[in-house]
Amino acid sequence: MRDSGVISGVSVAHDRASVREIEAASSDDVRTVVERLLACDGVAEAFSLQTCNRAEAYVVTDDAADGRRALDDFAPDVRDGSVRYMDHEETLRHLMRVASGLESLVLGEDQILGQVKTGIEVARERDAIGPMLEDALMKAVHVGERARDETAINEGAVSLGSAAVRLARAELDASVGEIDTLVVGAGEMGTLATKALASVDVSTLVVANRTVANARHLAREVPGVSTAAGLGDLRGRLRDADLVITATSSPDYVVTPDQLDDAGETMLIDIAQPRDVDPAAGDIDRVRVRDIDDLETVTDRTAERRERAAREVEAMIDEEFDRLLAAYKRKRADEAISSMYEAAEHVKRREVSTALSKLEAQGDLTDEQRETVESLADALVGQILAAPTKSLRDAAGDDDWTTIQTAMRLFDPGFGDLGASGSAEPSEPSGPSIEFSSEPPEDLDREALEGEVPRRVLEQLSDD
Repeated sequence: MRDSGVISGVSVAHDRASVREIEAASSDDVRTVVERLLACDGVAEAFSLQTCNRAEAYVVTDDAADGRRALDDFAPDVRDGSVRYMDHEETLRHLMRVASGLESLVLGEDQILGQVKTGIEVARERDAIGPMLEDALMKAVHVGERARDETAINEGAVSLGSAAVRLARAELDASVGEIDTLVVGAGEMGTLATKALASVDVSTLVVANRTVANARHLAREVPGVSTAAGLGDLRGRLRDADLVITATSSPDYVVTPDQLDDAGETMLIDIAQPRDVDPAAGDIDRVRVRDIDDLETVTDRTAERRERAAREVEAMIDEEFDRLLAAYKRKRADEAISSMYEAAEHVKRREVSTALSKLEAQGDLTDEQRETVESLADALVGQILAAPTKSLRDAAGDDDWTTIQTAMRLFDPGFGDLGASGSAEPSEPSGPSIEFSSEPPEDLDREALEGEVPRRVLEQLSDD
């Protein structure tokens, strides 16, 4: 994969979208999304991220318009106002904000960093991450780790599980110590909810999970769990509970209205994505259903206490963003410059070989004479390409990616048409550019070729 391209992104997240819309945007799993994006015209790299409060996708293309077309069908069933499309620079900054917790429903929460890393692993398994996304995602992870190590952004942060407990304490008539609770799901979010309930010393705490062994493992891990159970008698468990927090990864509803018709006074808080509780359950008398949207009021209060840390993270992102952008610019300019010199070097070698053969036919050449001819050719290449080199550097500094991309096409080092003998025959001139269209000879040593690029140019590339 080439070290160039444009990153485009799309996001459906809690700041603009409802739970139902995020659920619609997450209809396919991350692996499927990545595979579908890679199949789109012009897409060289792809990445996707799904959590309980966001669904996002990113692609790398040569042209931003190709990236937008590839992402247009990401969330076809979500209203336009809930879908955010991001250009190259917006995407880079957004990824860093997401990994650092600034974009989370719970400001500074730690789970998102692990979710980003998991998404990276899935994309890597599909060979979907190349040089562009590698740099962007690794920078995002680096910023996320720095934010938590160097600031207080996650101090006192509540998980969605503990936010659900806070919401329950605010809305339930009985004191927490008098309520019977049920957590449905023993995964990451279910574990967080179980720990949050155990910390406030509820009357009883039951963990139910489709795989009973996982529920039992969680019961051993968290002191205070009264019972570990399967989902076989979920109706009875719901009837006995005053508070139910659901957090499974089931694609279908786990709790349906018919399971709650005799539940009595019950509060259900659904923090799963997609949702575990059929929304129609909220129509049952004395049953209250809450979801992620209802946790906004709880998390807003905790966010206010970490505003100073958030400002520190914002400054950190500005600093790291500038570094990443500068690195991208240098890579893209260097690739174009390298292609230009590689193309010119091939022409120089061919013409020097031709000239030396003609001179040899006129009489023996000394080593000094050979060196003089080759030095002359090197000097000509260096002087002719000095101005274009500076122009490409300036173009990168000015974000003139059109010039960079044009140079990449003009100086595509294909090395011309090869004859049966393996030597490159001169082609008819087609304009001021040096353009080759086929593969180099098998005996062409690219590393040796790069060694022939004028030293002053190599020094410039390494020092800038």
